[in-house]
Amino acid sequence: MKDQAGLDLDAIERKHDSSLHTRASGKYLAIAISVFSVFFALYHYITAGTGVPVDHWHMGIHLAGVLTLIFLLFPIIRGSEQKQEVIRSRWRFQNVPYYDWLLVVLSIYASLYLGTTWEGIDLSFFSPDWVLPEQSERQGNIARSDVMAGTILIVLLLEAVRRTLGIVIPIIIGIFILYAILGPHLPVLMLKHPGLSWRLFINQMYFPQEGIFGVTLWIVSTVVFHFVLFGMIAQRMGLGQFFVNIATVLAGRYTGGLAKVSVVSSAFFGTISGSSIANTVSTGSLTIPNMKKMGYPGYLAGGVEAASSAGGQITPPIMGAAAFVMAEFLEVRYTTILLAAMVPAAMHYVGVFLIIHFHAKRLGLKGVPVEEIPRLWDVIKEGWPTVLPLVVLIYVLFSGYTPYMAAFWGITTALVVGILNPMHRMSLRDVYEAALTGVKYALAVGAVCAAIGIIVGTVNSTGLGFRLGFMVSNGALNLSDWVLPVINLLPMVTLDIEQVALFISLVLIAVTCILMGAGLPTTALYIMLVTVAQPTLANMGIPPLASHLFVLYYGVISEITPPVCASAYAAAAIAGANPLKTGISAFTLGIGKLVVPMVFVYSPAMLIVLDDYFTWSEFLLTTSTCIIGIGILGIGITGYFLTTTPTAFRGLAVISGVLMVAPGLNSDIWGAALLAPIIFQQVISRRREVAVAKTIGRS
Repeated sequence: MKDQAGLDLDAIERKHDSSLHTRASGKYLAIAISVFSVFFALYHYITAGTGVPVDHWHMGIHLAGVLTLIFLLFPIIRGSEQKQEVIRSRWRFQNVPYYDWLLVVLSIYASLYLGTTWEGIDLSFFSPDWVLPEQSERQGNIARSDVMAGTILIVLLLEAVRRTLGIVIPIIIGIFILYAILGPHLPVLMLKHPGLSWRLFINQMYFPQEGIFGVTLWIVSTVVFHFVLFGMIAQRMGLGQFFVNIATVLAGRYTGGLAKVSVVSSAFFGTISGSSIANTVSTGSLTIPNMKKMGYPGYLAGGVEAASSAGGQITPPIMGAAAFVMAEFLEVRYTTILLAAMVPAAMHYVGVFLIIHFHAKRLGLKGVPVEEIPRLWDVIKEGWPTVLPLVVLIYVLFSGYTPYMAAFWGITTALVVGILNPMHRMSLRDVYEAALTGVKYALAVGAVCAAIGIIVGTVNSTGLGFRLGFMVSNGALNLSDWVLPVINLLPMVTLDIEQVALFISLVLIAVTCILMGAGLPTTALYIMLVTVAQPTLANMGIPPLASHLFVLYYGVISEITPPVCASAYAAAAIAGANPLKTGISAFTLGIGKLVVPMVFVYSPAMLIVLDDYFTWSEFLLTTSTCIIGIGILGIGITGYFLTTTPTAFRGLAVISGVLMVAPGLNSDIWGAALLAPIIFQQVISRRREVAVAKTIGRS
């Protein structure tokens, strides 16, 4: 697939998305992998509609398929075979080294062992010792074969994650494993615990409920995979193009129109996309070249697309599949998560929209010429069938069915409409390629979610979450003793030590989430962060829903936070711009996503569904001042409002914006007071410019 400038978009996506860094396969293996991938996708599609097999079998089949494909497709050294060449060697079969074939066999054995031995195995006719009781009888006193299979699976998962996502996550998981084993020998008293023997550790990590075969693998095998597949098929049937056309009609004619088209189209596309990189490449291939033609610098055009696309991971109804995991963890209806996430997601796009508007005014950029904007009726008439799968999916979700049943009917509708729609007919090859791409995207997230089950199991087995929470709270209190006297010198602020400690704790957790979330798929980063960081927030009295959304937001901000900002790098490749400048541009444009989590922690009324906190007055005050504050921050970032803003007034705008965003009437009053001189300066400067222009015109 190439864009308007002839760029190979598939190559760009492969370069910046580690889940696509695969090696070439031999002729016959390539065919076998394609057939296997199609049947793997078909298995998940059919079982979603007819009923998922018993958990230990379904998760085992999913994990066996994921690990098999990873060891066949991903080389032992990441990126070492990116030239897509088949290497002739006696140590390879179909371009796969023999040691990887061995890992494939071990993957199938370790993944399916649990299902095979669930009811027990009686091989006493070979030897009296070859009798394995059923799993419930082995719980807590596992057999040597259980230890061997569990150990093999842990090693394989760490290697699979290393190959698909790099060394950082395996190192983190390794630290948690050491923590579980070496608990009594830790030098920090607060972190000490009785410790687990390796046998007991495998019992906790390998048997279901906690660990590898726990909720993380269940979610990824029954929900995440299906929605990734739905997104791929919906994109192939033309839903993404329909979103771009609708966005052009809605926003194209206004100042900086093409950038605003990018925001609106990416917001629409984010409802179906499970990957911000896929979102960036899909919509960016259309919007970025057009923005550059209209006069946007390359780094700004790429930053606009990256910031807009990264919002897809927090946009209902799918939210990168994190919404369904969150509903499972919190034991609430999915619709509760959807309603809670709507306003914060809208705040992100409002922020990007406003900052783009000021950038466009500063650069003197106009909207799309009226004659180039398609007519609304023509767009709807041609593209309305492509929306049906999304409508069906949302309807089934709101009807109370399981997420995988909703995905089943969404995929079914997409296939039927795509094949029958005469205006944008989808070929069988399109379906085939969507299945292959969907499976490839699911490999990295499948492996890392299963591996992160080890972190979940360790935290639950050792009480680490509460220990970390206590340490963060104590550290924040100690810092507060130093910070509070300085803060109280400010005339507009009166805080006590608990309020300062809470804020410092939130900042520390936010920074941790950004660092730990770098490069991870949305579902995986959410599961890891909610396991490690959320207990700390719970100890501070923050509502569970607010704390879960808090860690999710700061985790996905890593997509646009330099230096690890894969979405921005993909956008820079399309724009032909400097990657770092593009990343900085994306980060500043996404300032709304950065500040909004702090808002709904301090004022949970923004989340609507928390009855103990919601009142209409609180909700309206919080959301309206948040929008105004983000807009004022946009003035400070861009240096433009009615005219160019001097540096001193830009700094004043940043302070005013932060105060307006912060919930509370007192901060709003101070924010408005600081805004007044900015408006006065801008009005005076604008009048002078108009007067000078009139004088020049008369002369």
